[in-house]
Amino acid sequence: MYSVLRLALVVVSALAGGTGPGKHPHVTPPRPANELGRIPILEYHVIGDADARWTVEREHFKRQLELLYERGYRPITVAELIDKKIALAAGMSPVVFTFDDASPSQFRYIDHNGTLEIDPNSAVGIWLEFHRTHPDWANKATFCMLPGAAAGHAFFGERGIEGQQTAWRQRKVRFLADQGFELCDHTLWHANLSKYTDQVVQEQIARGAMAIDSAVPGYRVRTFALPLGIWPKNKELAHAGSWRDPRSGRVIGYRFDAILEVTGGPARSPFDPKFDPLRLPRVEVFGDALERLLDQLDRSGSRYVASGRPAVDSAATVGRSAGGSSPGGR
Repeated sequence: MYSVLRLALVVVSALAGGTGPGKHPHVTPPRPANELGRIPILEYHVIGDADARWTVEREHFKRQLELLYERGYRPITVAELIDKKIALAAGMSPVVFTFDDASPSQFRYIDHNGTLEIDPNSAVGIWLEFHRTHPDWANKATFCMLPGAAAGHAFFGERGIEGQQTAWRQRKVRFLADQGFELCDHTLWHANLSKYTDQVVQEQIARGAMAIDSAVPGYRVRTFALPLGIWPKNKELAHAGSWRDPRSGRVIGYRFDAILEVTGGPARSPFDPKFDPLRLPRVEVFGDALERLLDQLDRSGSRYVASGRPAVDSAATVGRSAGGSSPGGR
């Protein structure tokens, strides 16, 4: 009897992480699979010096990456979301990062005597460093870009704005594609599409796609982010259309597989029958919005959690209750 009790104590001690003083590690219980749960599509704009309505302070951004990682989230792109390619280990949850407006704060170069280095304080620099120290945090985010906007919002900076040169713009776009990030159309200069004719709407969207193709020839742009979250009067033109370049006579067509809105809360699972890739809601990240969202998803039990098996096979077996509304959801 003594030996049995002693063995039991040894097993309990091992599971608790040892018997030494202060050895009381926090053990997170495994999360049950919920592949019909909600998925946050996060919307970032500026990574800057202080938190504001459209800005996340850079140290805060670093803490957010750590928070998401520690709470079992791993990034996927919009394209992977709509393709149902959520290849995560059991208990992990997907999160989608989107960066709108292509400001220099997202991707900035520093010129060191003719050698260009990525600014470690830009969003891309912070992300790459986090990936270096957390290899399972993949280079998977979606950059919704403007190639012709004002105030440096033209493929991450131009004309010396924030030290960024026009000649560097396409190099930045190519780098993102080469690293595995997704490139997304956000129109030419962030036009409020509801104010314009069908012809102008198609020009704005097509020229955005054309600029991406100029930087990365043959790149298939699958995602479009509505400027201001506002639809054109003819909503179908946000999905598909074409524009003839008057100078070359070339017709540039576009047809997107995903359309990003601005608000709406965490998105439905792509395995949810009500999932609509052409109306994807997002969560604007500012202040403590992200922290509050993560708490809400956990409290409500509405968080997407991977089973570790191919999700397309296992989603039908998890609880249907997750397909209902979650905090902030549509």
